[in-house]
Amino acid sequence: MKDLTAPTSTYRVVQWATGNIGARSLRAVIEHPQMALVGVHVNSSEKEGLDAGELCGLGPIGVVATRDIGDVLAVAPDCVLYMQQGMDVDTICTLLESGSNVVTTCGEFHHPGSMNAELRARVEAACGRGTTSIHSTGVSPGFISEAMPIVLASIQRRLDGLHIEEFADVSSRNSPEMLFHLMGFGRDPSMFDPGRWSHGAAAFGPSLRLVGEALGLPLDSVESTGEVAVATRDVQIAAGTVAAGTVAAQRMTVAGVRHGNVLISFSANWYCSTHIDADWNLREGGWRVTVAGDCPLEIDIRLAVPLERMAETTPGYTANRAVNAVPVVCAASPGIRTTIDLPQVVANLGFAGTSAG
Repeated sequence: MKDLTAPTSTYRVVQWATGNIGARSLRAVIEHPQMALVGVHVNSSEKEGLDAGELCGLGPIGVVATRDIGDVLAVAPDCVLYMQQGMDVDTICTLLESGSNVVTTCGEFHHPGSMNAELRARVEAACGRGTTSIHSTGVSPGFISEAMPIVLASIQRRLDGLHIEEFADVSSRNSPEMLFHLMGFGRDPSMFDPGRWSHGAAAFGPSLRLVGEALGLPLDSVESTGEVAVATRDVQIAAGTVAAGTVAAQRMTVAGVRHGNVLISFSANWYCSTHIDADWNLREGGWRVTVAGDCPLEIDIRLAVPLERMAETTPGYTANRAVNAVPVVCAASPGIRTTIDLPQVVANLGFAGTSAG
């Protein structure tokens, strides 16, 4: 466990996976004044053997990417930033047992009480053996569904409702597989899979439960619903054409219910066009958080990024919070640590340059 009171403490970090978010995280670690990149794990043979700097747009720094977990264990990092798509529990437990803390953008660990009991017990046992901790974070879920609500509730003595609305214009994303096949944009609404809404409860339900418990208002249930709207005319987006009459917007709502009323909710509005057959009051990317209580609030957060730069900028919103959480996770007591367990994440915004430690 690192001593957070030691100002010169340097954290030896391994970046695990270098996709859009992982590459942004990798660059942040290299440039961080309090971190030394000691390893990079990749999944593809094309990236294996490349210098870490090349994988994130910097010059060579002398750390070479590997596909061998043995290479990661050999450098004994203080923390692994695990950003692989899909969580491999065997890998996670191996890292934790070896003495490496883990900060991950995988969503399984936001609320231990929501986890599969067998998975939770296995991970907690690995933390115990390695005297390590693991923490899930990101921007959504994470920052907007946990850190922000907790801060806003700190000036309340009565909470009647806390509601988060997310807005994302995905028209600039050149990802046909994700938008048309996975998310269902451009489909006849009668062919849209409503099973997608169940993802909402799994992704955001743990955060809502965590916040409710932290405020002394545990939720009785979490319910997920959704609806779609269709384009009123043909729309050309970066990934292709969304024809008139097909899905151009979708809204998923996750509601945390207490005593028969919705106490905390998260609503995600994803859209390819505002030319739709519904009055959803869509706005540019960001969030609106409304707090009803004895000190009512409405907070409007906008991503101040031109639409054409959104795809290149947004990975930082997820990656940066994970990087900034490394010191507090390394200092935490062993186990699955949540936003509630950890002290406030404070970013060290000094600049270290591009040399590896």
